[in-house]
Amino acid sequence: MSPRRLLAVARKELIHILRDPRSLGMGIAIPLLLLVLFGYALSLDVDNVPILIWDRSPSPESRELVSRFTGSRYFSVKGQPNSYREIEQAINRGDVLMGLVIPSDFSDAMTSGRSSSLQLLVDGSDAGTAAIAIGYAEGIALAHGLEATQKALRRVGTRMVERPLDVRPRVLFNEDMESRNYIVPGLIAVIMMVIAALLTSLTVAKEWESGTMEQLISTPLKGPELILGKLLPYFGIGMLDVLLSVLMGAFVFHVPLRGSVVLLFVLTAVFLVGALSLGMLISIVTKGQLLASQLAMVTTFLPAFLLSGFMYDIDSMPRAVRLITLAVPARYFVTLLKGIYLKGVGLDLMGLEAGLLTVFAVVMLLLALGKFQKKLG
Repeated sequence: MSPRRLLAVARKELIHILRDPRSLGMGIAIPLLLLVLFGYALSLDVDNVPILIWDRSPSPESRELVSRFTGSRYFSVKGQPNSYREIEQAINRGDVLMGLVIPSDFSDAMTSGRSSSLQLLVDGSDAGTAAIAIGYAEGIALAHGLEATQKALRRVGTRMVERPLDVRPRVLFNEDMESRNYIVPGLIAVIMMVIAALLTSLTVAKEWESGTMEQLISTPLKGPELILGKLLPYFGIGMLDVLLSVLMGAFVFHVPLRGSVVLLFVLTAVFLVGALSLGMLISIVTKGQLLASQLAMVTTFLPAFLLSGFMYDIDSMPRAVRLITLAVPARYFVTLLKGIYLKGVGLDLMGLEAGLLTVFAVVMLLLALGKFQKKLG
């Protein structure tokens, strides 16, 4: 293999990229645009849940409960209706997610130490959000009920009941419980997988469609020199994208990077080699830009988004799907990025994922090199 010929191919490909604003825009602008859109728009936090509260027992006790909901960051009280119909209409219109009904005997029950029931009317269209919101409401109601019971017992001179179990959680790695800190590292992996495969999936196919492949075949270039030469410029663009993504994560989204920056870029380089080689392999096999781009999207975006653990917990998936995720390289890269970003761990704890990612890169590169043949047809 001649380094001179390899660099000549890389220079030729780089000139093509610089002369084609669309390729350059796809390589740099689109990843940053996706990061901004997903980073700001995609959130797993359930805050400011819109709620209506119908207080059928206007009293100091009920107003205290209402104030707990008003002062909570998890709820946004949109009003106090006077009937079930108003609550149902607001839920049907999508104005609120739930309605709380305080019964008429609430005050008497709280002052006497008796139990009382609160009714929650919940829009279950989004089951996940509804379940979390119900948990928030139950927590506020239970805390209020316990304090009311203690006050009632103190009034009659009975010894105050202590909490039977005092849970004191300590959150590690993501102390503020911000979903953005969890999403952005995984999002970098998904974007790199998609963009890298899409960029290189058009390279060889474009040469065939434009008729320039025949000219390249007639030159002394060897197959590996042509493939590696075409990969080099896109590898540089990919590493630039990662650098910009890391900077945006730090200064725009304020995501903490607790681990080694060097390890992050080394593992990213390994992942990029595999993703770029996968795109190159698709381009070699299809020999058509349209089919190559469609196949690259199906084999990269969908698995990376759905089966990598970026959005959905793999352990909660059916067993058959969990087995399929073992063949998704983005799964290991997402695990590595989250480990470096959130936990600050290294290869001593993530050696298996790093090894599997290396295997993916080597196999894809060898397949791309072996599949390309310097001949027509």
